[in-house]
Amino acid sequence: MVLSQFRGLNLSQQLMGTIEKEAIKRDCCKLTLEVLEGNEIARRAYKKFGFESYELDTETGHALFLAKVFAD
Repeated sequence: MVLSQFRGLNLSQQLMGTIEKEAIKRDCCKLTLEVLEGNEIARRAYKKFGFESYELDTETGHALFLAKVFAD
């Protein structure tokens, strides 16, 4: 998250660039992330950086992230 007083300085793109460089250095094959559907600001930042929803096969559709939360 970028604090409101630092928004508009391209920090999210710089952060993502640093993460991408580290992933390449570690020979990773991809980066994945989670974002809430209603978080338009973050979604735009991620799209600007090149992230998009993905599908392995058009017949089976887009990948979904699922979770199972355990009670305390």
